[in-house]
Amino acid sequence: MSQTASSFKQPKYDAGVARVDMKLEVALIPVSDVDRAKEFFTRLGWRLDDDIVMGSDFRVVQFTPPGSGSSISFGKGVTAAAPGSFRGGLIVSDIEAAHKELVTRGINASEVFHGSAFSPAGRISGPDPERQSYRSYVSFEDPDGNAWIVQEGTRRAPGRIDPATTTFASANDLASAMRRAAVAHGEHEKRVGQRDANWPEWYAAYMAAVQAGTELPK
Repeated sequence: MSQTASSFKQPKYDAGVARVDMKLEVALIPVSDVDRAKEFFTRLGWRLDDDIVMGSDFRVVQFTPPGSGSSISFGKGVTAAAPGSFRGGLIVSDIEAAHKELVTRGINASEVFHGSAFSPAGRISGPDPERQSYRSYVSFEDPDGNAWIVQEGTRRAPGRIDPATTTFASANDLASAMRRAAVAHGEHEKRVGQRDANWPEWYAAYMAAVQAGTELPK
């Protein structure tokens, strides 16, 4: 007899057992031509981590996007999924800068759009008018038709990052966060009606809150 969602009981675990962090390390991408895919992701500017061949039936190639803690792998004997069936999501701090780089690298990317991330009929030209986090997109496909959605993430969803261990993956992300903090701090000074001498602390609190998805300082 199958259980409904309402009747399912969460199993009990020993509260004394420490939680083990599980970090997403790699996504497996189905491709039909390994060398063609390798050329594409090299042109995309992703870092080639490894290209391992073991006999005639196994090959795995791994790439990591700039600033990413997770990688992709593809090859021969890696996955039985059909080429073109993968859907991947990427986060950038500046969607327009990301679009410019993709085009410069010769990638056939869509225009910047908002609205529906997945339905072409629901796309609206241009970035989200209010530049809300996760609301502006660019899409592209690799040579096998695997689809990639690039999202502008300027404020992470709550609970994804521990505010006590906030880090920025690259100098570009840090610079973008500082620019946004500068604009927000200017509005803060207008509200209080005076120069804020403790601006470094305010910047730090703002940038940590943006990364962690917690309440922003006023």
